Amino acid sequence: MGFETHDVERKAISILKILSDSQEPLGARVIAHHLKEYGVELGERAVRYHLKLMDERGLTRLIGRRDGRVLTEQGEEEVKSALVKDKVGFAISRIELLAFRTSFDCEKCCGLIPVNVSFFPNGKFSKALQVMKPAFIEGLCVSDLVAVAQEGEMLGELIVPEGKVGLATVCSIVVNGTLLKVGVPMVSKFSGILQIKNNKPLRFVELIYYSGCSLDPSDVFIRARMTSVGEVAKSGNGKMLATYREIPALCQPIAEEVVAKLKKVGLGGLLVMGNSSESVCETPVELNRIGMILLNGLNPVAVAVEAGIEVENRGMSTVMEYRDLVKVQEV
Repeated sequence: MGFETHDVERKAISILKILSDSQEPLGARVIAHHLKEYGVELGERAVRYHLKLMDERGLTRLIGRRDGRVLTEQGEEEVKSALVKDKVGFAISRIELLAFRTSFDCEKCCGLIPVNVSFFPNGKFSKALQVMKPAFIEGLCVSDLVAVAQEGEMLGELIVPEGKVGLATVCSIVVNGTLLKVGVPMVSKFSGILQIKNNKPLRFVELIYYSGCSLDPSDVFIRARMTSVGEVAKSGNGKMLATYREIPALCQPIAEEVVAKLKKVGLGGLLVMGNSSESVCETPVELNRIGMILLNGLNPVAVAVEAGIEVENRGMSTVMEYRDLVKVQEV
C-alpha cells in the first residue's frame, strides 16, 4: 500500500476492516469510535487524514456531501490479503470483546447478549427456517430464541443487505460473558466438529484453535460442509459444531449455578462439564482446570447449508437486547 511504517499500515488496515464490516457508508467520527475495539486510539481528524490517503490510492470512495466512505473493489481485496499475521488471533479477540460487552441479568431477564448473524436470500428463507427448526427443537444450539430482520433493518449493529433476510442466533459466548460478570475467568480454546453417537458426545474429529486463527472457525466448517447436524437431529448420530472452554477447578460450583440460571431463561449451550483435570470427550484438560464443551449457536444454520441453501454468516458479530428475541416457533 506504500504507507511509511508498519504502525501506520496497521491503522489503515483497521479502518478498511471497519468499512468492510459495515453495510453503509461510515464517517470519520464513527470509524474513530469503532477503532477503539481494535485497540487503536485515533482521533477523528487523524482518521480523516487516513481516509484521504486511501481515497487517493483507490481503496475508498466518498459517498454524498458528508464524509461517509465505502470500500472500492480494490479496497475489499486489500482487506482480504493484507497483514495476515495481524489477523491471527482475530477469533479469540472477538470472543473476549463480546464477553466483555455481555450485560445479561439472569434475574431481571434483560441486558445484552452476543449473537451470530446469518443472511439468507429472500426467496429461500422460508425453506431455510423449515429445515432449521428441528435443530432448534432438539436443543442442538445455545437457544431457540432468535431475531429476524428484513433488508435495510438492523440486527444489533448490522444492517441486513438488499435482497436478504437476517437471522440472529444466540452465541455460546453468552456463557463466557455471564461467567465473567461473576468473576469466573473462562479460557476459549478451540471450535471443532464433535461426533455424536446415540445422542451422546463422543469426541472432536476436527478442530481449529482460536489463538492461531484469522477466520471464524465455525464458518470455515460450515462452508466446507463438514457437518451433518440434520442427521444428529433425526437419528442422534452425526457431526455438529461445538466449542471447547476451560475454567479453574475452584470455580466449578459458581459455574454450575450460573449455567443453571441461564438454562432457566432459555439460554443453554452447555453440553458437557468435566471434573478437575479430567479429560472431556477425549480432550486432555490442564491441571486444576475443568473442561467444558458448549454447543455452537450456528448449528441450525449448518443444517440449512447441508440442504443446499446459500448463507452468509457473521459469527460472533454483535450483541442484542435479550427482550428483542423471540422463540423460533413464533417466527
